[in-house]
Amino acid sequence: MSRKFSCNPKTIKDAINANLLPILTVSGVTGGVVLGVILRYSRDGPWSKREVMYVGYIGELFLRALKALIIPLIVSSLVSAIGSLDLSLSKKIGLRAVAYYMTTTVLAVVLGIILVVSIHPGKGSDEGITKAGEARSVYTPDLLMDLPRNLFPPNLIQACFETYKTVIVEPKIDENDTRIEEWKRKYNWTEGTLPPKSEWDIGSDHSRALNIMGLVSFATVLGLALSTLGAKGKPLLSFFQSLSDASMVITSWLIWISPIGILFLVASMMIEMEDFSVMLGQLGLYFGTVVLGIFIHGFLVLPALYTIFTRKLPFRFLANMTQAYITAFATASSSGTLPVTFQCLEEKNKIDPRVTRFVIPIGATINMDGTALYEAVAAIFIAQVRGMALTIGQVVAISITATAAAIGAAGIPQAGLVTMVMVLDVVGLPAEDMTLIIAVDWLLDRFRTMINVLGDSIGAGLVYELSKKELEQMNINANGDVERPSNEIAMDTVESSKM
Repeated sequence: MSRKFSCNPKTIKDAINANLLPILTVSGVTGGVVLGVILRYSRDGPWSKREVMYVGYIGELFLRALKALIIPLIVSSLVSAIGSLDLSLSKKIGLRAVAYYMTTTVLAVVLGIILVVSIHPGKGSDEGITKAGEARSVYTPDLLMDLPRNLFPPNLIQACFETYKTVIVEPKIDENDTRIEEWKRKYNWTEGTLPPKSEWDIGSDHSRALNIMGLVSFATVLGLALSTLGAKGKPLLSFFQSLSDASMVITSWLIWISPIGILFLVASMMIEMEDFSVMLGQLGLYFGTVVLGIFIHGFLVLPALYTIFTRKLPFRFLANMTQAYITAFATASSSGTLPVTFQCLEEKNKIDPRVTRFVIPIGATINMDGTALYEAVAAIFIAQVRGMALTIGQVVAISITATAAAIGAAGIPQAGLVTMVMVLDVVGLPAEDMTLIIAVDWLLDRFRTMINVLGDSIGAGLVYELSKKELEQMNINANGDVERPSNEIAMDTVESSKM
C-alpha cells in the first residue's frame, strides 16, 4: 500500500517565515567563511591590517551598535526586574541563580581538568609553538582584590567605560637609594639588574573596558531600594521599565540586520587568521581538547541539568537560542550578546521577563563556564609543554583559581587572557608562558563565549521553571489586591503583558 506525500506550499512558507532569522544568520556565517576564504587566497601576498579593517567595517558598525545597548539594557532590566519583585522572591531567584552558576562553573573546571589530563595535549617538545605578546606583571592577591574594587566603583559614570586594575610598577632607584643595601643583603641582589619583584611599587590603572560588575551591583541595590520604597519608588521604577522596553524594541530592530554584520565579521576573521597550519600539532591537540570540553559541557552537561530539574527535554529550548549562539560566536562578547539573549528567551522561549532581566545580567557577569574550562585546560597544557609534573594539590589549586578567575573575567573579547595570569601564578609558571596559546586564543574565545551565553540561557530557563509557583502567586496577589485602585491594577497588568 503506497501513500502519496505532498508538500503544502503554505506550510513550507510558514515554516520558513517562522525560522527566517536563524536561516539568515546561519547563511551570514556560511557566507562570511566563503567570502573570507575567497578573499584570503585571491592574491599571493598577505592582507594588511587596514585592508582587513575595510572588509570588517560593516561588521564593526553592527558590533558598536550592539554594544551601545549594553548599559541601558543591563541597568534598566535589573532595576525594573528587582524593583517589581517582592524581596522574598528576589532572594529565592537570586539564590537559585547563584547556586546554578557556581555548580556549572565547578563542573566545567572539573571536566576540563579530566580531559586535559586524559588527552595530555602538551606532550612532546614545544617546537613550533608561536610566542608573541607581552604579559602584564601582576600578583594573584592583586587580581582577587580587584574584583571587590570593581564591584564598588567610586564613580558610576567612569564605570560605564573603564575598569580598575592594580599594576606593578618597577621602582625608580638612584645610587643614593637607601633600599639598595637592604636588597643586596635580603635578596642577594646585584646592581644593574631588575629590582626584586616583591619590592616593586603598587600602582593603579584603568583599562578601557566596561565595568559590568560595578553596574550590576549598583542596579541590584537600586532595584532593592525601589522595591522597599513601594509607592514612593513607583515613578522611578516606571522610568526604568519604559527604558527596558524601549531597549528591547531597538534590539529587535538591530537583530534583523545582524546577518549582514555577522557576514563581514566572519569574513575579516578568516582573512586575519595567520596560518591554518598552526591548528596542527600540539596547539591543534590543545585546541581540540578545549573545544571538546566546551561542547560536552554545553550540549551534554547543561542540558542534562535542565532536564533533571525541569522534567522537560531541552531540545526546543536550545534551538530557540540559535540566534544568541551565533551572535556570541561572531562578536566574542557575552555582554555584547545580551540584547539578543533577552530577545530569544522572552519572545521565543516565553521566559518571564521578571526572571530573564534579573538572572541574565548577573549571569553575564559571574557565569563564565567556557572561560573557567579554558583556563584550567590552558594552565595544565602549558605545564605539560614545559615538562612540569603537577601534584594533586596544584591541580586542586588550579580548579579553585580558574573558578575565581572566570567570575572576574569581563564579558569582553579575550578578557580570559588577563585572568589567565592568576591561574598560571598558582602553579609557579611565568605569566609570559601565556603567549604559548595566543596563536589560537582568538578562535577559542568565540567558542567559550558561545558556551557562556548558552549557560546563562539555560540558567534563566531553569530558574524560571523552579520559580513558577512564586511568580503565579505574585500575579494573583497583584490582581487581587482590593485596596488598590482598579485603574492602577489595570495599568500594571498592561505593563506586565508588554514585558
